[in-house]
Amino acid sequence: MPQSPDPSDVGWLYQEHHGWVRAWLHKKLGNTSDAAELAHDVFVRLLVKPRAFNSEGHARAYLSAISRHVCVDFWRRQRVERAWLEVLASRPEHCMPSEEHRAMVVEALQQVQAMLERLPRNVAEAFMLAQLQGLSYQAIAEHLGVSARTVTHYMSQAMFQCLLLEAELDEALR
Repeated sequence: MPQSPDPSDVGWLYQEHHGWVRAWLHKKLGNTSDAAELAHDVFVRLLVKPRAFNSEGHARAYLSAISRHVCVDFWRRQRVERAWLEVLASRPEHCMPSEEHRAMVVEALQQVQAMLERLPRNVAEAFMLAQLQGLSYQAIAEHLGVSARTVTHYMSQAMFQCLLLEAELDEALR
């Protein structure tokens, strides 16, 4: 008597659902090659962090959620890359960085953006107001409707995350 397939087996999940995941991503992205690449990313995530599913429906719901996450990550990366390319376009040609340098900057910008998105909204906003607009803690406090002491706490949270990110980047460059 044949055994029923194990919905936790990544190979079986790939065979059964890869086409569906790729089609779903193609519908969202409108691009076959990006959809194929991201579909593989969905299953790589399952390989890296295996999950146990109690049914095929549970597995498919999880694959749907992961597919949405990889789409959001993809769109975020595209936004960061477009912003960087706009900055580069405004610079004289003789000041253009190498392709390798461009790729490193885009990667670092994406990691900073991801770090900011993980922070609570007020913490990220306080950090951005201080770093990009040069506002004082008191001005930030007034803007956010909190105390200057709270802004100090927000900034310490953000700076701690920056230090963690810097350590990750340093480790990656070794």
